[in-house]
Amino acid sequence: MSQKIKTAIAGSLPKPAWLAEPEKLWAPWHLSGETLEQAKFDAMRLAVDDQLRAGITVIGDGEQTRQHFVTTFIESLSGVDFVNRKTVRIRNRYDADVPVVVDRVTRPKSVFVEDAKRLRALTKGPIKFTLPGPMTMVDTLYDDYYKSREKLALAFAELLNQEARELAAVGVDIIQFDEPAFNVFFDEVKDWGVKTLEVAAAGLPCKTAVHICYGYGIEANIKWKNALGEEWRQYEHVFPLLAASKIDQVSLECINSRVPMELIELLRGKDVLVGAIDVANNQIETPEQVANVLREATKYADIKHIYGCTNCGLVPLGRAIATAKLQALAAGADLLSKEMGLS
Repeated sequence: MSQKIKTAIAGSLPKPAWLAEPEKLWAPWHLSGETLEQAKFDAMRLAVDDQLRAGITVIGDGEQTRQHFVTTFIESLSGVDFVNRKTVRIRNRYDADVPVVVDRVTRPKSVFVEDAKRLRALTKGPIKFTLPGPMTMVDTLYDDYYKSREKLALAFAELLNQEARELAAVGVDIIQFDEPAFNVFFDEVKDWGVKTLEVAAAGLPCKTAVHICYGYGIEANIKWKNALGEEWRQYEHVFPLLAASKIDQVSLECINSRVPMELIELLRGKDVLVGAIDVANNQIETPEQVANVLREATKYADIKHIYGCTNCGLVPLGRAIATAKLQALAAGADLLSKEMGLS
């Protein structure tokens, strides 16, 4: 008999109010120095506890030690100027002042390994750790050195692979690369995006995943989504390429989206992390709503390959709302598991 449906978060969870301003994306820290470092680990412990109490089965760190899901990793690399920023168009959607690549990028030391060690010590169950994907890293910077998005992505992929190998060595079970840019730059995904993703994931002894969503519930993303039309078929460009890749898992957005569920069929044989929790509103899903989304996914993927997940990160939401959504996710997965006779 198959195991019960597993559950996981896409990545981030809200930070405690004493660590950073609540309900604000990429909020600055309230603390500094050694006090900040201790507070980050306290917040991680709370994030893990919230997941375990909710019944989530694959545990993440909630990205509590990071201000930004991309640039926190880049801050530890050499070759990037964070002072003299330039304005670029992010995801072909909105303008932002970003760091500038001014020299060959290198990774002088581990970035998240100490975080991963602490996460591993907080639970005996499976853990997932997230890293930014190469294409999304490129799309979050101004390149004044490589003069080629592909060359810069490959350089990042090699550094990500170094980091990922160290994360796996300290007990991480799943390493996920976040690639929202895959939903925008389809020609580049085909030409070099999946290739550089596989370089980042090459030779890892743990499972590998890629998260591709339609973004946080911020105004720029909502406007973009509203302009996409009645059906969101962006995944149709990417899923066949990922199905042929060595990546083990794909995390995608489903609930309250216009993504045709049958597109999951394109990933047959891969683990599918089905987004059954909306991150763009404060409404708490019912277990029945979650179960309905996951049940629909079983038409297009084998039940053993289906995980219940969030559409994207939950960091912009209030902590009480996010916790209630986690509880609904776990309860909905349990509901469907019982219905299908899974143990």
